[in-house]
Amino acid sequence: MDKKKGLLNVIVSVVFRVLLLIATVLTRRFLIQFSGNDINGLNSLYTSILGFLAVAELGVGTAITFCMYKPIVEGNDKKVAALYRLFKRLYLVIGGIILAGGLILTPFVKFLAKDYAQLDVNFALTFVLSLAAVVITYLFSAKTSLINAYKNNYISTAITSSGQLLSCGAQILVLWLTHSFVAYLLCAIGAALLQWAAAEIVTRKMYGNILSLKEKIDPETKGEVVKNVKAMFLHKIGGVLVNTADSVIISIFLGVSLLGKYSNYVTIATAMSGTIALCFTPLTSVIGHLYAEESGEPVRKYLHFFHTFNFVLGVIFFLGYYAVIDNLVVICFDSGTEPLLLGRWVSFVITLNYFIQFMRQATLLFRDATGTFYYDRYKPLAEGLVNIALSVAFVYLFGLVDEEFSVVGVIAATILTNLFICHIVEPHVLCKHALHCGAGSYYARNYFYIALFAAALTGLYFCHVPMGSQWLELLVNGCIAVAVSLVPIAVAVLSDKDFRHYAANLGKLKELRKQKEAH
Repeated sequence: MDKKKGLLNVIVSVVFRVLLLIATVLTRRFLIQFSGNDINGLNSLYTSILGFLAVAELGVGTAITFCMYKPIVEGNDKKVAALYRLFKRLYLVIGGIILAGGLILTPFVKFLAKDYAQLDVNFALTFVLSLAAVVITYLFSAKTSLINAYKNNYISTAITSSGQLLSCGAQILVLWLTHSFVAYLLCAIGAALLQWAAAEIVTRKMYGNILSLKEKIDPETKGEVVKNVKAMFLHKIGGVLVNTADSVIISIFLGVSLLGKYSNYVTIATAMSGTIALCFTPLTSVIGHLYAEESGEPVRKYLHFFHTFNFVLGVIFFLGYYAVIDNLVVICFDSGTEPLLLGRWVSFVITLNYFIQFMRQATLLFRDATGTFYYDRYKPLAEGLVNIALSVAFVYLFGLVDEEFSVVGVIAATILTNLFICHIVEPHVLCKHALHCGAGSYYARNYFYIALFAAALTGLYFCHVPMGSQWLELLVNGCIAVAVSLVPIAVAVLSDKDFRHYAANLGKLKELRKQKEAH
């Protein structure tokens, strides 16, 4: 395993994600302060709708990037160039499909907001501006994916993250000066154009030899790409139906005002989850290269290590999230114009939902690295359809208590689909088709970890200490969460000798290469 490159990718990704978290929170605070919570909810609705449209991406990125690993390891520049040219053409078509789909949907967007008549906003103009910012990113997606295929994720991360930071800074400035939602959206378009320019310059300098080759893809490789793209298309549909449906359902049935409150909690949870997930995702290409060189036992051992590491990170961060989220929402977003807090049971299920989703990180990392996404291609579709059906049913069922409790129903549907579809199918497919072993031990450990976290979260619910000051309450309850998290972490570490072994030998990750050379 290329330890240095993997570590560099992780460090750069985490640093930029933390900076983006701070910038995103500040930007949302200014949006709520100068445009109102309803516009904040509308912006979240646009993001979710565009997530649905992005299903056109078909998972091309993951599929073709995986196909690049082997020719890169073998030094076959001609095949890499052929894949890149195919990649580029596909992304231009995808961008066109998303643009056309968005324009067709534009006249109907307002009807997806239950309380749209109360909003003083030009729905068509603002949605088209949001659409344009997304479509532009597809013009340089092929180049950032080429960078990632060579394990240089830190470079593509620097390009995209710098653009996003610049966008946040410009958005804060225009909101302060103009209070305009339109100007806010124009800033995102400008930042996307700058990212495009930066990606062009970097790839031409680093991979000019690849870009200059006019190679065509051979039929065998094209068939493999088509097979993987079809599989990733179904994965993409499932991911969209699960991850973006919640916000759209809340908007349709409960309105953008409640969606705005919910999105504040989700913004922090997503940013935090995305940040700690960067301990995994930048390693995809590194593990992909390892798998291309030697599959089997070495890869299985790394999966076991990353699964327990996955749990340890999740416990620390998500127990901490639950302990301080109400304080963070008030500190970060509350401008005093309207109440933004949701009930503690809502934040409880949000925390549980994000932890359960986060516990898939190790499996998804190895799935993408080993290219086994073809074998569970129908799982995401079933997952998405079940999630939507349960969400709509639970909105009505939980709504019998009160409107806010309906949000709990929507999240509960996502929890159930994750537990009984994703956490069963994904490990089975990975173990059977890539690691060639049974998934029984993984299931036992995985559900034990989830139950352990749920018990700790329930205990933390009863340990909450109210204080007079938001900052003091955050500090006290944050310390309590750290203390509580030590118990499940200790149980997990003591019960996993493989994790203890690898944790004690992190400085010896070159052992695999030495053993290989010895043989």
